[in-house]
Amino acid sequence: MGRARVTLADVAAASGVSITTASLVLTGRARELRISEAAEQRVRSTARDLGYQRGNPATRSRAGLSRTIGFVLGAVDSSGQAEDVVKGAVEAAYRRGFMLLVSESRGDPAVGSALVEAMRDRQADGIVFAATRTRTVAVPDELRHGPAVLLNATPARSGFPSVMSDEVRGGRSAARVLVEAGHVRGVHLIGAGPESHDVPPGGIAAVERLLGLRDVFARAGAEVVSEHPCPQWTAEAGYDATWELLRRHRPQALVCLDDRLAFGAYQALAEAGLSVPDDVSVLGFGDHPVASWTRPRLTTIALPHHDLGERAVEVLLEVVEGRARGARPSPVHRVPMPVREGGSVARARR
Repeated sequence: MGRARVTLADVAAASGVSITTASLVLTGRARELRISEAAEQRVRSTARDLGYQRGNPATRSRAGLSRTIGFVLGAVDSSGQAEDVVKGAVEAAYRRGFMLLVSESRGDPAVGSALVEAMRDRQADGIVFAATRTRTVAVPDELRHGPAVLLNATPARSGFPSVMSDEVRGGRSAARVLVEAGHVRGVHLIGAGPESHDVPPGGIAAVERLLGLRDVFARAGAEVVSEHPCPQWTAEAGYDATWELLRRHRPQALVCLDDRLAFGAYQALAEAGLSVPDDVSVLGFGDHPVASWTRPRLTTIALPHHDLGERAVEVLLEVVEGRARGARPSPVHRVPMPVREGGSVARARR
């Protein structure tokens, strides 16, 4: 019997540190992350004694696949939406006979890199690297050592397929909901605009939603009276932006680029003595849990969290199998955003 391969987990356990700490030490980032000199020396000494070798798992001789997929999630929030993403990924992996290893980086790039290395070390056949919100990411070097797919993110440099919500079509769907209800006058936007750069930092979703909204509104001849950018998409920001709007206008419809903004808008409208939807129709994006807390329930363009997780695993397995055939993966895969009907949009007043 050959000697069992020493893994990063073995080094971490023997050194009395976490896998993340061991990885950071062995990739030369101990001082950068303020890991103590004693811990650094202990990890390096243990790695030498055990004969641990870092490297590209794809170049090692293996028989077949490990039937394991790594899933690195940026962060878990309290809304339960990340849980839906993971559930979709687990179900897709299970259908294909794969096991999913899930870890959370807490949004720390160094931790994300360490988790990717640890999963590669465990011979994962591929890795899904997921951001918590749509954005451009700096891809960890460790991700380049084998099949990988980005979820809810685009790479700063090309080379990886990505799975994202179809935000432009989502924006078009939102505009059609209002236009079909007769709202071609007195429409206001909360959350972004009027210029394409007037969006939250890294706001890819905002830019794409605006493109879709403006496309349908322009073709329908709809009047967008004002646009109110919000640096953060929170209920407080939605409340403040709506109050500022009400100082100058009597809106017929509000398009809030996030459900949390819509939640704040509801409060401002109520305090101004206006009801939803009799006086003002309101539409949101995201299908966040707050959409179901509003009365009436908010009509929203849903982020398809379950479908995103499911599609990411499907694309990854296409990459794994395609590499064996020399196939080249498609760069971007868009997942439709369905309309979740509530009671917050009424027919326009004549």
